[in-house]
Amino acid sequence: QVQLVESGGGLVQSGGSLRLSCKASGGTVSTYTMAWFRQAPGKEREFVAHINDRGDSTWYADIVKGRFTTSKDHANNAVYLQMHSLKPEDTADYYCAAGQTAISTKAYDYKYWGQGTRVTVSS
Repeated sequence: QVQLVESGGGLVQSGGSLRLSCKASGGTVSTYTMAWFRQAPGKEREFVAHINDRGDSTWYADIVKGRFTTSKDHANNAVYLQMHSLKPEDTADYYCAAGQTAISTKAYDYKYWGQGTRVTVSS
């Protein structure tokens, strides 16, 4: 069973940058579609980005496109989310997810989930 652990969250000022990490164990990220979701207080979980098994194809939600980049480090069996130009509305708990289904923006298509890391963007 795949285990995912996120890290790298914290407090950052508006316009700042942060890089989130998702370390996998019990499986290799090269065999899974990986995705990032986030959930703000009182809000439903929303799609942020996904990356295919090879790590050569990505897709982003419009709300983060051009600001966020996800990538895979196969040697370290990890996935990253590099965030730039952060806005207060980016404040949320960010989750890493892994799935064996087709690339999807739907949370229910991902079987494995991390516990989340909190990102707070101050104005």
